[in-house]
Amino acid sequence: MDTNTTLYSDDLAPVPSSKRTWNTWNYAALWISMSLCIPTYMLASSLIEGGMNWWQAILTIFAGNTVVLIPMLLNGHAGAKYGIPFPVFARASFGTKGANIPAMLRAIVACGWFGIQTWIGGFALFQMLRLWIPALATLPPVFPASFGLPTGPAICFLLFWFLNMYIVYLGIDSIKKLLVFKAIFLPLAALALLYWAITAVNGGLGPILTQPSKFTTTAAFWAFFIPGLTAMVGFWATLSLNIPDFTRYAVNQRAQIKGQALGLPSSMTLFSFIGVVVTSATTIVYGATIWDPVVLAGKFDNKILVSFAMIAVAISTLATNIAANIVSPANDFANLSPAKINFRTGGYITGIIGILIFPWKLVADPTGYIFTWLVGYSSLLGPVGGIMIADYYLVRKQELEVDELYKPTGIYSFTNGFNRYALITLLLGILPNIPGFLKTIGLISPDAVPQWLSGIYSYAWFVGFFVSGISYYIITIITKEKVNYVTAD
Repeated sequence: MDTNTTLYSDDLAPVPSSKRTWNTWNYAALWISMSLCIPTYMLASSLIEGGMNWWQAILTIFAGNTVVLIPMLLNGHAGAKYGIPFPVFARASFGTKGANIPAMLRAIVACGWFGIQTWIGGFALFQMLRLWIPALATLPPVFPASFGLPTGPAICFLLFWFLNMYIVYLGIDSIKKLLVFKAIFLPLAALALLYWAITAVNGGLGPILTQPSKFTTTAAFWAFFIPGLTAMVGFWATLSLNIPDFTRYAVNQRAQIKGQALGLPSSMTLFSFIGVVVTSATTIVYGATIWDPVVLAGKFDNKILVSFAMIAVAISTLATNIAANIVSPANDFANLSPAKINFRTGGYITGIIGILIFPWKLVADPTGYIFTWLVGYSSLLGPVGGIMIADYYLVRKQELEVDELYKPTGIYSFTNGFNRYALITLLLGILPNIPGFLKTIGLISPDAVPQWLSGIYSYAWFVGFFVSGISYYIITIITKEKVNYVTAD
């Protein structure tokens, strides 16, 4: 392999067989660690806040994670077989230059998640500090009212952001001890919250699990369930694309398949169940649904207890943020210019964009979290997944020429580095969801488009995945453009 090309760097190079050491339990542990985070808890509790009862919420989460497991395993195959990361894998279907488009779509979403996690960690610090420094909660406003950002939480958010950037500066190895701490503490903290919910409610789990659904009609339930299911798929839609970043280290295919199948649906469902129970308990105890565990912990009276809990949340959030939301976008940004952008630079870019997406607004209420954020970006990532899977399995029959993936003028350069069919079908998958998205964010009036057209948005990921995937395969067969689908001699 020519290592002097502009498409090659040590970060993007294929992992040699001698360094592929991840086994089944490594992948199961990865998903347990990734799933045990505050957004997972908020995911479940936001469904309760939206009107579901406990079993409806759990069923929705389990179904969504079972669905997203399928593209997760399919895309993970290429990483395990060839040792290549997601941006390099995308070159096979989108072209050596065109791969930057799905890489950037995925990277921007990761930046959004980075912002959300940083806001959660910063707000945890605020909940702790305001107990010891009450004036922090009453500081005069600095930002315009349209920002929706009080001064005290903003200061803590920026402090936590700088801490994240410092970890990026130190390098990825510095996060290992924090990941160990998280793996030990978060399950204990989750069980402690579950214990509180059961003991705080007279009658234990009984009254909690008998809380009725707020939907009075079947139609009302389905109107919430469909976008809710799409949001559950969207929660891990990013990882379903860049899972090769992790499966490239697998000892074999069986390890990544079995490990992910064991780790993802089970850990997401179990941790979500705790979120459902605790959120339902807050409705009984406080008379209002509190879907944010950081806000809930802030209601406890014991300063030492709250301080310990908030510091622990901040540290565990820091660990998740670096592992889940820095590594992959750093690879994506590096793909733009492998010779100029390394992990540290990619991490800084991620951090800056993470602020610009106003994460405090995304998690302010479950409507924004589910319908705007999770469903919205799934409409972009679904089409990418459909194209990559159709190309790898239906067109290429799982055969790639790895050396050619790193050649600017190789068989994967297509036309000036872009596969025009991939770009056309990417747009075809995105277009049906645009009216519904614009209606959801209020840029067009509800009556501006037919209800059936805007309703497609509720199925955003599914529509994009199948429209792009099927149309890509059909166009490829019709045009019979085989020159780029054969291995080099």
